[in-house]
Amino acid sequence: MPTPKPDRSPPGRTAFINARLIDPESRLDARGALLTDGKIIADFGPALFNNGVPEGVETVDCGGQILCPGLIDMHVHLREPGHEHKETIATGSYSAAVGGVTTLACMPNTKPVIDDVALVEFVQRRARETSLVKVYPFAAITRGLAGKEMTEMGMLAEAGALAFTDDGMPVADSLVMRRALSYARAFDMMVSQHAEDLSLTGCGCMAEGEIATRLGLPGIPDVSEAIVVERDIRLVELTGGRYHVAHISTALAIDAVRQGKKRGLNVSCEAAPHHFVLNDAAVGDYRTFAKMAPPLRSEANRLAVIEGLKDGTIDAIATDHAPHDQESKRVPMERAANGVVGLETMLPISLELYHAGLLGLIDLLGLMTLRPADLLKLPQGRLRKGAPADLVLFDPERAWTVDAKQFRSKSKNSPFDGRTVTGRALLTMVDGRIVHRLDG
Repeated sequence: MPTPKPDRSPPGRTAFINARLIDPESRLDARGALLTDGKIIADFGPALFNNGVPEGVETVDCGGQILCPGLIDMHVHLREPGHEHKETIATGSYSAAVGGVTTLACMPNTKPVIDDVALVEFVQRRARETSLVKVYPFAAITRGLAGKEMTEMGMLAEAGALAFTDDGMPVADSLVMRRALSYARAFDMMVSQHAEDLSLTGCGCMAEGEIATRLGLPGIPDVSEAIVVERDIRLVELTGGRYHVAHISTALAIDAVRQGKKRGLNVSCEAAPHHFVLNDAAVGDYRTFAKMAPPLRSEANRLAVIEGLKDGTIDAIATDHAPHDQESKRVPMERAANGVVGLETMLPISLELYHAGLLGLIDLLGLMTLRPADLLKLPQGRLRKGAPADLVLFDPERAWTVDAKQFRSKSKNSPFDGRTVTGRALLTMVDGRIVHRLDG
């Protein structure tokens, strides 16, 4: 289906009536209405429009469904530049809008790597031209993601890079990581680590354990992640830097972050939906669509991720949306590319925690709105007068079956294809403009 072009005309005023307003910042959960004026939230609350909606205002009757800040996904691979056959900023943004994601941060492991100002500006320009949602680039920690020579962090930050990461590759050299944390601290910028000891990972293609042994596949031990996190937290103690663990997946690493927080260190982490709803059994009989980095772990690790979300150790939910074409996945397990798409399933898969009684709705939504916004120092993620009019209207009880063929992403590599889920975005608004409305 064709990807719609963004509307850049000045937004008008929109009234959302009969809504269940949820705001993780104020913990508001009440029936009411909300008014947008141009790009901002003008007013909201239970008493708004008691005397009717003013003339000339577009009205959206929410039918009692939830209206909350638009979702923020702080870990997305858009593949542009260099791998546009897998995804582009345009198609990735369309996929985000359909999933209720209004803001996303794109990773720098493109071709060429986003490691200089020109590439940051390229992404910003392409986003202005083609994106339906807000796109912020992360820049690389090291040139070419090679883990050796640091990038010009100050210039990249000034150009608009939101944070720094070599995601897809770990920063293995302790001295390089120490310098990165120290230098980024001067700009109050976050350094995000893909935590993996490649010497331990080796040629592993799934989590080490009974299932890998039965399938005859080389395994990746849990300590491959934990060793890097534990080292980096020591470097945070040394430097005072802001440190973030991307797609955390093991009990060992989560506990390391938990202990770091208790010591007052500026450490944070995110978890991907596939790591808290799936375990290594999902690999089944060599299902390459369930191959990712870090891999799906044991059931004990899956439960540890949920516990980390519940107790606040894990700060955000992020998809690690990693689109791949069929040719990259329809190959033997050892040769298949790592990664799954997730923008269109982020909301319903995360809502499984709510429906199972594991997390309250406000807390769950906070993990996808307020908390990533605070980590990235963005004004989005909250219902507040004057805040950006980035909103999602969704039905938490709407059941549907995931059909990857219908994804707006160019790639269809989802481990959730065919899964019956509950909860769906009905309408998505970015800067006061409706960028998606579900038909039917």
